Amino acid sequence: MSSVVQENMHHAHAAHDEHEHHGNFLTNYIFSLDHKVIGKQFLFTGMFWALIGGGLSLIFRLQLGFPEADLTWLKPILGGWITEAGKLDQEFYLAAVTMHGTIMVFFVLTAGLSGTFSNFLIPLQIGARDMASGFMNMLSYWFFFISSVIMFISLFLETGPAGGGWVIYPPLSALPQAIPGSGMGMTLWLVSMVFFIASSLIGGINYISTVINLRTAGMSFSKLPLTIWAFFITAIIGLLSFPVLFAAALLLVFDRSFGTSFYLSDIYVAGELLQHSGGSPILFQHLFWFLGHPEVYIVLLPALGLTSEVISTNSRKPIFGYRAMIGSMLGIAFLSFIVWAHHMFVSGMNPFLGSVFMFLTLIIAVPSAVKAFNYITTMFKGNLVFTPAMLFSIGLVSLFISGGLTGIILGNSALDIQLHDTYFVVAHFHLVMGSASFFGMMAGVYHWFPKMFGRMMNEKLGYVHFWFTFIGAYLVFFPMHYVGIAGFPRRYYSYTNFDFTQSFTDLNMFISAAAIFTVSAQLLFMFNFIFSIFKGKKAPLNPWNSTTLEWTTPRVPGHGNWPGALPVVYRWPYDYSKPGSEEDGHSDFIPQDVPHSATPASNLEGEKSLIGKEAELQALAAEIYKNEDHH
Repeated sequence: MSSVVQENMHHAHAAHDEHEHHGNFLTNYIFSLDHKVIGKQFLFTGMFWALIGGGLSLIFRLQLGFPEADLTWLKPILGGWITEAGKLDQEFYLAAVTMHGTIMVFFVLTAGLSGTFSNFLIPLQIGARDMASGFMNMLSYWFFFISSVIMFISLFLETGPAGGGWVIYPPLSALPQAIPGSGMGMTLWLVSMVFFIASSLIGGINYISTVINLRTAGMSFSKLPLTIWAFFITAIIGLLSFPVLFAAALLLVFDRSFGTSFYLSDIYVAGELLQHSGGSPILFQHLFWFLGHPEVYIVLLPALGLTSEVISTNSRKPIFGYRAMIGSMLGIAFLSFIVWAHHMFVSGMNPFLGSVFMFLTLIIAVPSAVKAFNYITTMFKGNLVFTPAMLFSIGLVSLFISGGLTGIILGNSALDIQLHDTYFVVAHFHLVMGSASFFGMMAGVYHWFPKMFGRMMNEKLGYVHFWFTFIGAYLVFFPMHYVGIAGFPRRYYSYTNFDFTQSFTDLNMFISAAAIFTVSAQLLFMFNFIFSIFKGKKAPLNPWNSTTLEWTTPRVPGHGNWPGALPVVYRWPYDYSKPGSEEDGHSDFIPQDVPHSATPASNLEGEKSLIGKEAELQALAAEIYKNEDHH
């Protein structure tokens, strides 16, 4: 480890040591610099938004499934958005669809998933006291919180929150007078997203700096758990793509408020020609999807990283193809930046350019397939332990495969032109991105809950939650493929006026009933989660018999994570069921901080040469601890 790394570790510890447990409630739990507390703040805020986003989806599914139903009973909640006839207001329907997409993609699956687990696990799994900058870490949460408050306020505007779909395409979003959802609600949406992007960038810089600079003695990149690789690559993707969305939003604010024409040209509103010329709404689509497609993997990669850890631990086997898994994540990250225009096949692009994006899009199936096959091979002939986290991880693999197959269909431009903006697209991305990432998030919560709160969640309720959610997700999104092929367009308020849709009335009703069932099952999880924080069974130090460093800390680690010296890493993170480990007295797993000299019977030929380097690593760790003590 370089002297620069050592020095950074010393400074990081010195900075955080001043705040360690000596503050009041505000500094310990609200404006905390402790990465674990900040991770929990992201988790609680993400769960709040998941309830709002799920509630909005139920509202518009009620409209779609039961278009003739009287919704007057919702008036106490929605007020004027329920008309005198007891129907959902058509403007609010579009706003509900828009806000559901925004909340789920950005606030739940980006901030709630990546913000929680990147914060919580990076220092614990690389053997660091905390993040590179505790202050920047705190700032990243509070920018997200400000973003959340602004977006929440927009829900209560008289003209309603932003409308026009979560992709906020101009000219609808660029003209405040176009529809009620283009007014103040859209302005607040844009301001909120600026704060959200700032939060993501500050957090991403911190994650990257921490992984590069603060790894403990012996923790080389080849010994990092796949969770850390996933968070590291995700942060790099976010750092390169979020500024483009910021630019897109900024130009949209100029068009809305300062009379520019970046996205507008020859626009008529109510018969009046507006003074806009020279702009192109297609420019916005390019800028939006340059973030929008990497965003899919900003959401998905952390979930896949968590799943890698959970599947290996609960299969009691080393992860299959460790280097191939890292290579596939790097391949996905690279390809995610050069496929954005497959969202734009119907925008009038040159067919040759479309064929290039089609080719690149289909190639991305290769690294994705590598991950899926490696998960299956890891489980093959493993000694599987079916914890709730393991079930959610297996559920992710299932959804990743079934949703990914329809991605190959939509990646073909000839097919996509027919299916574009139908429910087939909705079904595809809800399975492969929405549901799969949500399942990864749930796997992470169930697996690391004991480390977060020192208690165990109720396993039986976890099983019920999994089966209700898994079955429910397929019951909601699988039938959508059929209605999509039949031609059902997205974001339509009602289908009762179309003759061809009459035969699908029952199927639409079925999807809505399944959605109500699935969202209701999440209340069971909420109860289990909150009850277990206070009344759950006390967790053992290492409940899952895992090899990674976070399980070497106290049951609920304080600020600084390890009370004494930082652990020293001697081996990779997947030494499960290693031949000879029982002779060494380690049952079926050997933690990362156990020297090879202590496991002579299980050492492989190449590992015996590492014994000579142990004294050097231990001396380095002792020097780091001595310098910490001095600070």
